[in-house]
Amino acid sequence: MSLTRRSAIVNSTMAGAGLAFAPGLGRATPRKGKPLKILILGGTGFIGPHQVDCALARGHEVTLLNRGRQPHTWPGPVEQLFGDRNTGNLASLAGRSWDVCIDNPTTLPSWVRDAGAALGDRVGQYIFISTISVYARNDKAADESDAVVAYTGPDPMALTLADIKDRFGAVYGPLKALSEKEALKQFPGRATIIRPGLIVGPGDETDRFTYWPVRLARGGEVLAPGDGTDPVQFIDARDLAEWTIRMAETRTMGTFNADGPARSLTMHEMLAGIGKGIGASPHPTWVPAPFLEAQKVSPWSDMPVWVPGTGETFGFARRDIGRALAAGLTFRPLAVTAAETLAWFRSQPADRQAAIKTGLSPDREVAVLAAWREASAKRGQAGA
Repeated sequence: MSLTRRSAIVNSTMAGAGLAFAPGLGRATPRKGKPLKILILGGTGFIGPHQVDCALARGHEVTLLNRGRQPHTWPGPVEQLFGDRNTGNLASLAGRSWDVCIDNPTTLPSWVRDAGAALGDRVGQYIFISTISVYARNDKAADESDAVVAYTGPDPMALTLADIKDRFGAVYGPLKALSEKEALKQFPGRATIIRPGLIVGPGDETDRFTYWPVRLARGGEVLAPGDGTDPVQFIDARDLAEWTIRMAETRTMGTFNADGPARSLTMHEMLAGIGKGIGASPHPTWVPAPFLEAQKVSPWSDMPVWVPGTGETFGFARRDIGRALAAGLTFRPLAVTAAETLAWFRSQPADRQAAIKTGLSPDREVAVLAAWREASAKRGQAGA
């Protein structure tokens, strides 16, 4: 089944003394010691608010730089600076200094270059949120030493978001890889590169994980992809955000795959864990990948989270996260993520709930299941 990582991702132990954190509960506790001055570029998207909440809970001072288009109510004092990175307007950073800068929204390497020019040596650590889409290959389980994908095209430093709008999926990974390289150049010895996989949880407007809690809560026969043994990987946005703040507190440098859970998880186990969290008993009908392909049911988009765990996508959900685990990455239970994601989705307006953005529609699911039963019956008759 054909699937490239770049199109797929887009169409996606406590560490150290004094790190008081309750894994699995989503609660960050105050940290002893000197508060950090933290600059967050962006801060009002999906993971940014969780970073802000955690940083405030742990006693840090937070400054945000963005265009101010997504007002947010914070649980404590947050300084707001105006900046437009697509035009290079970072004047509000002039003469200011921070202990750490967390860069969430960057896609273009010029944004990192401009941040380096604006901040210089007045920031102690630069944490760049990248993506596992930077890896050049999907057919093997990659660790941080594996090759990243090459960029081909016009001068990447001259690009704007408008320039890549119609080919975002094709250049997302390569431009992130270039942005990583630029981060190491602009902040030598002070850069931390975090490569998340699929980020999930309450507030995810893509519905890439949300589809499954919503679908299982609806009940009935559930179309499930493959045979249940394919691995899956994802990370709750809150786990990612909290760990990012702790990486700032420990001033940990280097490159890290940030995905989860801590142990291998199959598609079957994921559906069972979601069912446990939302109080549902899944009734999956497992449909092989070749049949789904024949029915034009696509991995990742029509069947969210999942890609075949063989062939060219063998390594897609087998990223090595050993370095992140050693650096203190922890995970709340899948059941908690599922329950709280479903509760968030049900709190949305009715029209939003009626237009889930990923996965099969109910009618399409029924049609594919019917086609599978018909094909299975024919095979049974032929073998009789």
